[in-house]
Amino acid sequence: MPSSRLRKLAKLPDSTTRQLNMYTLAASAAGVGVLALTHPAEAKVVYTPANHVIYENQTYRLDLSHDGTADFELKNVFNTFSGNDAGYLRILPHISANQVWAAAHAPHCGSGQLCAAALPNGKVVGSKGSFQPDFPGGEMMAASDVVSSQSGSWVNVTGYLGLKFAIKGKTHYGWARLEVSAQGYVVTATLKGYAYETVPNKPITTGKTKGPDVTVQPDGSAASLGRLALGRK
Repeated sequence: MPSSRLRKLAKLPDSTTRQLNMYTLAASAAGVGVLALTHPAEAKVVYTPANHVIYENQTYRLDLSHDGTADFELKNVFNTFSGNDAGYLRILPHISANQVWAAAHAPHCGSGQLCAAALPNGKVVGSKGSFQPDFPGGEMMAASDVVSSQSGSWVNVTGYLGLKFAIKGKTHYGWARLEVSAQGYVVTATLKGYAYETVPNKPITTGKTKGPDVTVQPDGSAASLGRLALGRK
């Protein structure tokens, strides 16, 4: 078609153009708002792989949420009492709001102490868990002396700690996987990884390290060294 016969588009006044642009921006903002309401943020599990050996007379400060503050402490203590050498592995909540899933029945774990449960893979950790308030000296995981008297749920066991802790005053759930060896009076623990749920009060499943709702958080060597208080003889 000859160019002379093409219709020329009418040029809109500047005021009208500005009004159309404002309308378009307002409509776009409204659409984003609707999307935000209909697609809330999904829950996320933050998983951190690890391989930290905790020898006798060492304390590992476990920072589940990577906020720079320890949530729990894993203490591996060697002690001599009345000539009897013994090793003790305990977990201590760093603040009173944090709690550990306690064992209902543990070998030689009576009323004088509270023992931490060694949970299996696939266990749901949430509000129905057997969490107990902070106990003086923490919850016992494993104890072993020179005459091979052993106690606790973690003697020569690989399992999961069920953990309940606070982030900005709100309850979150997590887990930590450990391998524990108790031979004679020597107790050794290896932290293999840990995870927490970012949504308050939402349960987490032990051992879940993959999936669309899982984020892997590297455990940097510099940060890791800061969490381990050395004191091995």
